[in-house]
Amino acid sequence: MLGLYFVGVNEIALLLPLGGLGGLLQGSISVNLPFLFLTFLKIGAVLYGSGYVLLAYLRADLVVRAQLLTDQQLIDAVAIGQLTPGPVFTTATFIGYVLAGAPGALLATLGIFLPSFIFVAISNPLIPRLRSSTWVSGLLDGVTLASLALMAAVSWQLGRAALVDGWTVGIALASLAALVRFKVNSTVLIAAGAGIGLLSTLLR
Repeated sequence: MLGLYFVGVNEIALLLPLGGLGGLLQGSISVNLPFLFLTFLKIGAVLYGSGYVLLAYLRADLVVRAQLLTDQQLIDAVAIGQLTPGPVFTTATFIGYVLAGAPGALLATLGIFLPSFIFVAISNPLIPRLRSSTWVSGLLDGVTLASLALMAAVSWQLGRAALVDGWTVGIALASLAALVRFKVNSTVLIAAGAGIGLLSTLLR
């Protein structure tokens, strides 16, 4: 399955001659594998809320601190994660592949998912009792609000890197209108955005 995924990544590199995306997909960067695994293990262990909160953690650790990716490369990796089946966390697999090839993809995937399996196994019997506690329920609600704030902040930061010309601004506004007004499926919006982006590149 992972082999097919990596083949798919290479095929995307050939099919999408987009500047930033093409550069991200060409080869892998040499990265310390234990560092890569521990980074994604830490993110998987402390991540709470929607999967999109992951973007805030990835930006903080890989763009700001380690400087292994740029904002534009992170956006490209998120786009690839959206084009592949599965949760948002598949973005971690792709980033691991870009940074350290197949071993990096395997370790990033293991690191990001392992804590959730452990925490679910431990906490599952306790969840009903925790939710019945007013104190714990309030704590969880507060963390959820903090997660929403994180998503808003990283959306603003990455949006500044993504909205670079009239095409990108137009795509963003049209997608927002289609999503809010007509409830268009996000998969359709992603496919349409990819098509328009490819067309704009070919017309330049």
